[in-house]
Amino acid sequence: MLKKLSLLTLFCYGSLFALAQNHKLIVGTYTKGTSEGIYVYDFDSKTAETKQLSIIKNIANPSYVALSKNNDAIYSVSEVGANSAAAAFKFNPKTNEGTIINKEATKGADPCFILTDGKHVFTANYSGGSISVYGIKVDGSLTPVKQLVQHTGSGPDKRQTSAHVHQTLFSPDGKYVISTDLGEDKIYVYSYQANAEKPLTLKHSISTNPGSGPRHITFSPNGKFAYLAHEFNGKISVFGYNDGNLKLLQEIGTAASDFTGRIDAADIHISADGKFLYESNRGDANNISVFAVQKDGKLKHIETVSTLGKGPRNFSIDPSGNYLLVGHQYSNDIIIFQRDAETGKLADSKKRISVGSPVCLIFGK
Repeated sequence: MLKKLSLLTLFCYGSLFALAQNHKLIVGTYTKGTSEGIYVYDFDSKTAETKQLSIIKNIANPSYVALSKNNDAIYSVSEVGANSAAAAFKFNPKTNEGTIINKEATKGADPCFILTDGKHVFTANYSGGSISVYGIKVDGSLTPVKQLVQHTGSGPDKRQTSAHVHQTLFSPDGKYVISTDLGEDKIYVYSYQANAEKPLTLKHSISTNPGSGPRHITFSPNGKFAYLAHEFNGKISVFGYNDGNLKLLQEIGTAASDFTGRIDAADIHISADGKFLYESNRGDANNISVFAVQKDGKLKHIETVSTLGKGPRNFSIDPSGNYLLVGHQYSNDIIIFQRDAETGKLADSKKRISVGSPVCLIFGK
Protein backbone atom coordinates (compact mmCIF):
# COMPACT_ATOMS: atom_id res chain seq x y z
CA MET A 1 0.00 0.00 0.00
CA LEU A 2 2.81 2.40 0.92
CA LYS A 3 4.60 1.65 -2.36
CA LYS A 4 1.41 2.34 -4.33
CA LEU A 5 0.91 5.57 -2.40
CA SER A 6 4.49 6.67 -3.09
CA LEU A 7 4.11 5.94 -6.80
CA LEU A 8 0.83 7.88 -6.83
CA THR A 9 2.50 10.81 -5.08
CA LEU A 10 5.36 10.84 -7.59
CA PHE A 11 2.89 10.61 -10.50
CA CYS A 12 0.85 13.51 -9.17
CA TYR A 13 3.99 15.60 -8.54
CA GLY A 14 5.26 14.89 -12.06
CA SER A 15 1.87 15.73 -13.55
CA LEU A 16 1.68 19.03 -11.65
CA PHE A 17 5.23 19.89 -12.77
CA ALA A 18 4.32 19.23 -16.41
CA LEU A 19 1.07 21.21 -16.13
CA ALA A 20 2.67 24.27 -14.52
CA GLN A 21 2.87 27.17 -16.93
CA ASN A 22 6.21 28.63 -15.88
CA HIS A 23 9.49 26.80 -15.43
CA LYS A 24 13.09 27.69 -14.71
CA LEU A 25 15.35 27.19 -17.73
CA ILE A 26 18.99 26.86 -16.69
CA VAL A 27 21.64 27.16 -19.40
CA GLY A 28 25.28 26.08 -19.15
CA THR A 29 27.71 27.86 -21.49
CA TYR A 30 31.30 28.35 -22.53
CA THR A 31 32.60 31.69 -21.21
CA LYS A 32 35.33 32.13 -23.82
CA GLY A 33 33.16 34.61 -25.77
CA THR A 34 30.24 36.78 -24.69
CA SER A 35 28.83 34.46 -22.04
CA GLU A 36 29.27 35.35 -18.36
CA GLY A 37 28.38 32.00 -16.77
CA ILE A 38 25.21 30.04 -16.03
CA TYR A 39 22.01 31.73 -17.20
CA VAL A 40 18.63 31.36 -15.50
CA TYR A 41 15.44 32.16 -17.41
CA ASP A 42 11.72 32.01 -16.81
CA PHE A 43 10.10 29.92 -19.56
CA ASP A 44 6.35 30.11 -20.25
CA SER A 45 5.24 26.74 -21.62
CA LYS A 46 2.00 28.22 -22.99
CA THR A 47 3.56 30.99 -25.04
CA ALA A 48 7.30 30.08 -25.27
CA GLU A 49 8.11 33.54 -23.94
CA THR A 50 11.32 33.77 -21.93
CA LYS A 51 12.68 36.27 -19.43
CA GLN A 52 16.23 36.34 -18.12
CA LEU A 53 16.17 36.13 -14.32
CA SER A 54 19.83 35.97 -13.34
CA ILE A 55 23.39 35.03 -14.29
CA ILE A 56 25.56 32.93 -12.02
CA LYS A 57 29.04 34.34 -12.62
CA ASN A 58 32.64 33.72 -11.55
CA ILE A 59 32.82 30.22 -13.03
CA ALA A 60 34.86 29.44 -16.14
CA ASN A 61 33.20 27.34 -18.85
CA PRO A 62 30.27 25.87 -16.91
CA SER A 63 29.42 23.93 -20.06
CA TYR A 64 27.25 21.28 -18.41
CA VAL A 65 25.02 21.69 -15.38
CA ALA A 66 22.79 19.54 -13.16
CA LEU A 67 20.04 20.57 -10.78
CA SER A 68 19.23 19.00 -7.41
CA LYS A 69 15.82 17.35 -7.06
CA ASN A 70 14.45 20.09 -4.82
CA ASN A 71 16.00 22.82 -7.01
CA ASP A 72 18.11 24.29 -4.21
CA ALA A 73 21.53 23.41 -5.66
CA ILE A 74 23.17 23.57 -9.06
CA TYR A 75 26.24 21.53 -9.92
CA SER A 76 28.38 22.42 -12.91
CA VAL A 77 31.60 21.47 -14.57
CA SER A 78 34.34 24.03 -15.05
CA GLU A 79 35.89 22.81 -18.28
CA VAL A 80 39.42 24.28 -18.33
CA GLY A 81 41.76 21.50 -19.44
CA ALA A 82 44.03 19.95 -16.83
CA ASN A 83 42.77 22.42 -14.20
CA SER A 84 39.12 21.43 -14.61
CA ALA A 85 36.77 21.19 -11.65
CA ALA A 86 33.23 20.48 -10.54
CA ALA A 87 31.42 23.29 -8.73
CA ALA A 88 28.51 23.40 -6.27
CA PHE A 89 26.17 26.38 -6.06
CA LYS A 90 23.46 27.16 -3.55
CA PHE A 91 20.42 28.16 -5.61
CA ASN A 92 17.45 30.13 -4.32
CA PRO A 93 14.40 29.32 -6.50
CA LYS A 94 12.58 32.40 -5.18
CA THR A 95 15.25 35.01 -5.89
CA ASN A 96 16.86 32.95 -8.70
CA GLU A 97 20.29 33.77 -7.34
CA GLY A 98 23.12 31.27 -7.24
CA THR A 99 26.06 31.44 -4.83
CA ILE A 100 29.10 29.24 -5.17
CA ILE A 101 29.72 26.89 -2.23
CA ASN A 102 32.91 25.21 -3.40
CA LYS A 103 34.88 23.72 -6.28
CA GLU A 104 36.79 20.46 -6.37
CA ALA A 105 39.29 19.28 -8.97
CA THR A 106 38.06 16.56 -11.32
CA LYS A 107 41.53 14.96 -11.60
CA GLY A 108 40.59 14.34 -15.22
CA ALA A 109 40.79 16.93 -17.97
CA ASP A 110 37.83 18.58 -19.69
CA PRO A 111 34.66 17.30 -18.00
CA CYS A 112 31.84 17.48 -20.55
CA PHE A 113 28.90 16.04 -18.58
CA ILE A 114 27.69 16.16 -14.97
CA LEU A 115 25.14 14.03 -13.12
CA THR A 116 23.72 13.95 -9.60
CA ASP A 117 21.27 11.87 -7.56
CA GLY A 118 21.50 13.99 -4.39
CA LYS A 119 24.05 11.64 -2.82
CA HIS A 120 26.84 11.86 -5.38
CA VAL A 121 27.96 13.98 -8.29
CA PHE A 122 29.60 12.39 -11.32
CA THR A 123 31.60 14.06 -14.07
CA ALA A 124 32.49 12.52 -17.42
CA ASN A 125 36.01 13.73 -18.19
CA TYR A 126 36.48 13.80 -21.94
CA SER A 127 40.21 14.40 -22.38
CA GLY A 128 41.01 12.59 -19.14
CA GLY A 129 39.09 9.49 -20.22
CA SER A 130 37.74 9.07 -16.69
CA ILE A 131 34.77 9.37 -14.35
CA SER A 132 35.05 11.44 -11.16
CA VAL A 133 32.74 10.61 -8.26
CA TYR A 134 32.11 13.16 -5.48
CA GLY A 135 30.15 12.92 -2.29
CA ILE A 136 27.70 15.67 -1.35
CA LYS A 137 27.88 17.18 2.14
CA VAL A 138 24.90 18.38 4.19
CA ASP A 139 25.37 21.97 3.00
CA GLY A 140 25.37 20.84 -0.64
CA SER A 141 29.12 21.22 -1.07
CA LEU A 142 31.24 18.61 -2.82
CA THR A 143 33.79 16.37 -1.17
CA PRO A 144 37.11 15.87 -2.95
CA VAL A 145 36.95 13.08 -5.54
CA LYS A 146 36.18 9.86 -3.64
CA GLN A 147 36.55 7.62 -6.68
CA LEU A 148 38.29 8.15 -10.01
CA VAL A 149 37.46 5.52 -12.62
CA GLN A 150 40.04 5.55 -15.40
CA HIS A 151 39.29 4.18 -18.86
CA THR A 152 42.11 3.12 -21.18
CA GLY A 153 42.18 2.20 -24.82
CA SER A 154 41.66 3.77 -28.22
CA GLY A 155 39.83 3.41 -31.52
CA PRO A 156 40.56 3.49 -35.26
CA ASP A 157 39.49 7.10 -35.90
CA LYS A 158 42.11 9.85 -35.58
CA ARG A 159 39.94 11.38 -32.83
CA GLN A 160 40.20 8.14 -30.83
CA THR A 161 43.85 8.12 -29.79
CA SER A 162 42.76 7.65 -26.16
CA ALA A 163 39.68 7.08 -24.03
CA HIS A 164 37.09 9.90 -24.10
CA VAL A 165 34.30 9.51 -21.55
CA HIS A 166 31.40 11.59 -22.85
CA GLN A 167 28.46 10.89 -20.58
CA THR A 168 27.37 9.22 -17.35
CA LEU A 169 23.70 8.37 -16.88
CA PHE A 170 21.68 6.41 -14.34
CA SER A 171 19.84 3.34 -15.53
CA PRO A 172 16.03 3.59 -15.17
CA ASP A 173 16.07 1.53 -11.97
CA GLY A 174 18.97 3.51 -10.46
CA LYS A 175 21.03 0.35 -9.94
CA TYR A 176 23.64 1.20 -12.56
CA VAL A 177 25.61 4.11 -13.98
CA ILE A 178 26.00 3.88 -17.74
CA SER A 179 29.04 5.53 -19.32
CA THR A 180 29.66 6.14 -23.00
CA ASP A 181 33.29 6.23 -24.14
CA LEU A 182 33.69 7.91 -27.51
CA GLY A 183 37.40 7.15 -27.69
CA GLU A 184 37.10 3.41 -27.12
CA ASP A 185 33.82 2.68 -28.94
CA LYS A 186 32.42 1.23 -25.72
CA ILE A 187 29.52 1.47 -23.31
CA TYR A 188 30.47 0.76 -19.70
CA VAL A 189 27.90 -0.47 -17.18
CA TYR A 190 28.80 0.13 -13.52
CA SER A 191 26.91 -1.24 -10.54
CA TYR A 192 26.06 1.64 -8.22
CA GLN A 193 26.13 1.34 -4.44
CA ALA A 194 25.33 4.75 -2.96
CA ASN A 195 26.63 3.92 0.53
CA ALA A 196 29.86 2.24 -0.53
CA GLU A 197 33.27 3.86 -0.11
CA LYS A 198 33.73 3.42 -3.87
CA PRO A 199 30.22 3.62 -5.34
CA LEU A 200 31.02 2.29 -8.85
CA THR A 201 31.96 -1.30 -9.67
CA LEU A 202 32.32 -2.45 -13.27
CA LYS A 203 29.62 -4.93 -14.31
CA HIS A 204 30.63 -5.24 -17.96
CA SER A 205 31.25 -3.25 -21.15
CA ILE A 206 29.69 -3.42 -24.60
CA SER A 207 31.64 -2.69 -27.77
CA THR A 208 30.03 -0.63 -30.52
CA ASN A 209 31.05 -0.54 -34.17
CA PRO A 210 34.73 0.46 -34.58
CA GLY A 211 35.09 4.16 -35.33
CA SER A 212 31.46 4.99 -34.48
CA GLY A 213 32.18 7.22 -31.48
CA PRO A 214 29.36 6.52 -28.96
CA ARG A 215 28.44 9.89 -27.46
CA HIS A 216 25.09 10.17 -25.65
CA ILE A 217 22.52 7.60 -24.55
CA THR A 218 18.93 7.93 -23.33
CA PHE A 219 16.32 5.50 -22.00
CA SER A 220 12.66 5.06 -22.86
CA PRO A 221 10.29 6.17 -20.05
CA ASN A 222 9.23 2.53 -19.46
CA GLY A 223 12.87 1.53 -18.98
CA LYS A 224 12.74 -1.23 -21.60
CA PHE A 225 14.86 0.41 -24.32
CA ALA A 226 18.02 2.50 -24.69
CA TYR A 227 19.01 4.72 -27.60
CA LEU A 228 22.65 5.56 -28.32
CA ALA A 229 23.83 8.37 -30.62
CA HIS A 230 27.19 7.84 -32.36
CA GLU A 231 29.08 11.06 -33.05
CA PHE A 232 31.18 10.03 -36.02
CA ASN A 233 28.65 8.26 -38.24
CA GLY A 234 25.45 9.84 -36.93
CA LYS A 235 23.75 6.49 -36.42
CA ILE A 236 21.48 5.53 -33.56
CA SER A 237 21.75 2.13 -31.91
CA VAL A 238 18.55 0.80 -30.36
CA PHE A 239 18.97 -1.62 -27.45
CA GLY A 240 16.62 -3.69 -25.39
CA TYR A 241 17.45 -3.05 -21.72
CA ASN A 242 17.11 -5.41 -18.76
CA ASP A 243 18.94 -5.20 -15.44
CA GLY A 244 22.16 -3.66 -16.75
CA ASN A 245 22.19 -5.69 -19.96
CA LEU A 246 21.89 -4.16 -23.43
CA LYS A 247 20.80 -6.18 -26.48
CA LEU A 248 21.17 -4.56 -29.90
CA LEU A 249 17.85 -4.41 -31.78
CA GLN A 250 18.42 -1.88 -34.56
CA GLU A 251 20.84 0.61 -36.08
CA ILE A 252 19.39 3.48 -38.04
CA GLY A 253 21.02 6.45 -39.73
CA THR A 254 20.20 10.11 -39.19
CA ALA A 255 21.94 11.54 -42.27
CA ALA A 256 20.77 11.21 -45.87
CA SER A 257 22.53 8.43 -47.80
CA ASP A 258 24.14 10.96 -50.14
CA PHE A 259 25.34 13.31 -47.35
CA THR A 260 29.13 13.77 -47.63
CA GLY A 261 29.97 16.35 -44.95
CA ARG A 262 30.82 15.98 -41.28
CA ILE A 263 27.91 14.70 -39.21
CA ASP A 264 29.18 15.19 -35.64
CA ALA A 265 26.08 13.85 -33.90
CA ALA A 266 25.47 15.56 -30.57
CA ASP A 267 22.42 14.98 -28.42
CA ILE A 268 19.53 12.52 -28.11
CA HIS A 269 16.28 12.65 -26.11
CA ILE A 270 12.92 10.92 -26.02
CA SER A 271 9.54 12.54 -25.34
CA ALA A 272 7.98 11.99 -21.92
CA ASP A 273 5.24 9.80 -23.42
CA GLY A 274 7.85 7.60 -25.09
CA LYS A 275 6.35 8.06 -28.55
CA PHE A 276 9.05 10.12 -30.28
CA LEU A 277 12.84 10.27 -30.27
CA TYR A 278 14.95 13.26 -31.34
CA GLU A 279 18.66 13.41 -32.29
CA SER A 280 20.76 16.41 -33.30
CA ASN A 281 23.75 16.62 -35.66
CA ARG A 282 26.34 19.40 -35.81
CA GLY A 283 29.27 19.58 -38.27
CA ASP A 284 28.03 20.38 -41.76
CA ALA A 285 24.55 19.03 -41.03
CA ASN A 286 23.13 21.29 -38.27
CA ASN A 287 19.86 19.43 -38.15
CA ILE A 288 17.60 17.40 -35.91
CA SER A 289 15.88 14.14 -36.80
CA VAL A 290 12.52 12.96 -35.52
CA PHE A 291 11.68 9.27 -35.12
CA ALA A 292 8.51 7.48 -34.09
CA VAL A 293 9.12 4.81 -31.45
CA GLN A 294 7.43 1.52 -32.34
CA LYS A 295 5.98 -0.95 -29.80
CA ASP A 296 9.12 -3.09 -30.07
CA GLY A 297 11.30 -0.05 -29.35
CA LYS A 298 12.59 0.27 -32.91
CA LEU A 299 12.60 3.61 -34.68
CA LYS A 300 10.82 4.86 -37.79
CA HIS A 301 12.11 8.08 -39.36
CA ILE A 302 9.55 10.90 -39.49
CA GLU A 303 11.50 13.97 -40.60
CA THR A 304 14.82 15.79 -40.46
CA VAL A 305 14.78 19.59 -40.20
CA SER A 306 17.37 22.33 -39.91
CA THR A 307 18.00 23.56 -36.38
CA LEU A 308 18.30 27.08 -37.85
CA GLY A 309 21.68 27.65 -36.26
CA LYS A 310 25.21 26.31 -36.02
CA GLY A 311 26.41 23.66 -33.58
CA PRO A 312 23.25 22.17 -31.97
CA ARG A 313 25.26 20.70 -29.10
CA ASN A 314 22.30 20.18 -26.78
CA PHE A 315 18.51 20.37 -26.80
CA SER A 316 15.69 19.88 -24.34
CA ILE A 317 11.94 19.26 -24.48
CA ASP A 318 10.10 21.55 -22.07
CA PRO A 319 8.00 19.91 -19.29
CA SER A 320 4.73 20.56 -21.12
CA GLY A 321 6.00 18.74 -24.22
CA ASN A 322 4.86 21.67 -26.37
CA TYR A 323 8.32 22.97 -27.23
CA LEU A 324 11.79 21.72 -28.07
CA LEU A 325 14.65 24.14 -27.42
CA VAL A 326 17.96 23.80 -29.30
CA GLY A 327 21.15 25.42 -27.99
CA HIS A 328 23.65 26.43 -30.68
CA GLN A 329 27.23 26.60 -29.45
CA TYR A 330 28.54 28.48 -32.48
CA SER A 331 25.70 30.81 -33.47
CA ASN A 332 25.12 31.89 -29.85
CA ASP A 333 21.40 31.32 -29.62
CA ILE A 334 18.62 29.02 -28.51
CA ILE A 335 15.99 28.30 -31.14
CA ILE A 336 12.56 27.38 -29.81
CA PHE A 337 10.59 24.89 -31.90
CA GLN A 338 6.92 24.17 -31.46
CA ARG A 339 6.40 20.42 -31.05
CA ASP A 340 3.32 18.54 -32.26
CA ALA A 341 2.61 15.92 -29.59
CA GLU A 342 0.53 13.85 -32.04
CA THR A 343 2.99 13.67 -34.95
CA GLY A 344 6.27 14.52 -33.21
CA LYS A 345 7.03 17.07 -35.92
CA LEU A 346 8.75 20.39 -35.26
CA ALA A 347 7.93 23.89 -36.48
CA ASP A 348 9.77 27.15 -35.90
CA SER A 349 7.98 29.15 -33.17
CA LYS A 350 9.95 32.24 -34.24
CA LYS A 351 11.00 32.64 -30.59
CA ARG A 352 14.71 33.01 -29.81
CA ILE A 353 17.06 33.42 -26.86
CA SER A 354 20.34 35.19 -27.51
CA VAL A 355 23.11 33.82 -25.28
CA GLY A 356 26.81 33.11 -25.77
CA SER A 357 27.82 29.49 -26.52
CA PRO A 358 24.88 27.60 -24.94
CA VAL A 359 25.70 23.89 -24.59
CA CYS A 360 23.38 22.57 -21.85
CA LEU A 361 19.68 23.27 -21.29
CA ILE A 362 17.81 21.90 -18.26
CA PHE A 363 14.40 22.69 -16.79
CA GLY A 364 13.55 23.12 -13.13
CA LYS A 365 10.48 24.27 -11.28
